[in-house]
Amino acid sequence: MALQRYSFPLRDGRPREDELRCHSWQVNVSHIKPWLALVALALVSFTGPSDRQRASDTAAASEYEFSHESVIEEARRLAAREYAPRELPENSPLMQLSYDEYREIRFNSERGIWRNEQVPFRLELLTAGFIYRTPVTVAVVESGRAHNLLGTPDLFTFGPKVQRFAGETMPLSGFRVRTRLNSRSTWDEFLSFQGASYFRAVARDTVYGLSARGLALRTAHPTGEEFPAFTHFWIERPAANATGIVIHALLDSPSATGAYRFSVIPGTETVMDVDVTLFPRRPLDAVGIAPLTSMFLFNGSDRSRIDDFRNAVHDSDGLQILSAAGEQIWRPLANPTQLQISSFTSTAPRGFGLVQRARKLSDYQDLSSQWHRRPSVWVEPKGEWGAGAVELIEIPTDFEGNDNIVAMWRPRNAIPAGSPWRTSYRLRWSRHPPTISSLAKVVATRSGPTRDGRRRMFVVDFDAAASAPERLRLEIGSSAGKLSNQSLTYNPLTRGVRATFELDPANATLAELRLRLLRGDEPVSETWLYRWTAS
Repeated sequence: MALQRYSFPLRDGRPREDELRCHSWQVNVSHIKPWLALVALALVSFTGPSDRQRASDTAAASEYEFSHESVIEEARRLAAREYAPRELPENSPLMQLSYDEYREIRFNSERGIWRNEQVPFRLELLTAGFIYRTPVTVAVVESGRAHNLLGTPDLFTFGPKVQRFAGETMPLSGFRVRTRLNSRSTWDEFLSFQGASYFRAVARDTVYGLSARGLALRTAHPTGEEFPAFTHFWIERPAANATGIVIHALLDSPSATGAYRFSVIPGTETVMDVDVTLFPRRPLDAVGIAPLTSMFLFNGSDRSRIDDFRNAVHDSDGLQILSAAGEQIWRPLANPTQLQISSFTSTAPRGFGLVQRARKLSDYQDLSSQWHRRPSVWVEPKGEWGAGAVELIEIPTDFEGNDNIVAMWRPRNAIPAGSPWRTSYRLRWSRHPPTISSLAKVVATRSGPTRDGRRRMFVVDFDAAASAPERLRLEIGSSAGKLSNQSLTYNPLTRGVRATFELDPANATLAELRLRLLRGDEPVSETWLYRWTAS
């Protein structure tokens, strides 16, 4: 059931990220009818020079009033109508492009939006085609007025394999944004929206890794997943002294519409405030809010099925949660042999996220993929989220090009149809998400059979925040089987404590394990959770 990012030859198992700036599961997403009678601008067909001139004249005359309330009202209006998908036809020349051909259509950085203006951001457009079958409308907003952008041929360069498109106006699939993130001399890409409701960002000294989505519907559900799509974007022109950029988006799908507002400030930590207004067409009973999507193939915890020269391959290695009660939880990720769905907490947490803790090149021994520079993403609810659970979905995969990890907030009750539903949250993209600094963090989890093969041995290493094992005790539990041979030892490699124990599962095929370090009755470490399975 692994969901495929790409089904074409990759370098290091993924597209070249300086050329194809977004990953997207190969899914069938849809396009709605264009907004405010701008039909000719929402889906631009291939045209000749005279038609392109007319399209340019139309664009100049298409300026219109804009506010976020207008996005909300359009989402409300759409929800009252039957869903109307629109996408490039299968026989479109753009849909016949291979990966290598698609990446030969590049945005000309010399034509970046705002490039010649006193604006600290530059906007670049991404074309439809290849796996990106849903054309979108991209508009810029200034002083409350918006105008739609066209993918005119002067905005792109066309390689030898795609010269047949060189004179055409291209439909768009999304956009990316650049700023001076890592130095004053280089305009780095730090944000991309492309494919369904996917988007991703980086912070300083990180590279693209995991993604976020606007909405998840029926993920890992027996009836199949539904992929809502952003179909329109409005990007506010930043002021000359702006530290961030504001993006509005309209979402549509068979089950719901939505109006989104993203306020993004890049930096050492790229912070994204997200405001959401949903209009369900039908009750949403399997919905994921603030969904994160990542990849975990293997690490040292269990590589029994892996034959690979590298020590580890993953965009993220754990789910971190800070519960409403203040308990910090660390759940190492797994690549199971069967689909696994786990739920944590019963009320909204203070935060949760998919985290990359292994930060050394030597942790991976992969000189090109830069796994150690992949960002972590931390979700912070804003306002009252109510009852529900953080849900973790782990999908079996044998290929690092598959996104097989999903983490999201799942409300306990269905979101009813017929009225707006609102929520807000903050996403923090960084190397190190917020933690309780006084608590020791897990730095490694390892597991293997005991010498007689009858039990499973676990080794959990903590960092130097807990370094005196003789003053600590181990609190440990399992939902099945019997635990034995528990011990705490000083680890000179981490300058922290190593906890070890053995599990005899008896006849159980699954055991939920829980462990933390205590000094007296006070916790001095985060809580380690782990799901052991027999296969």
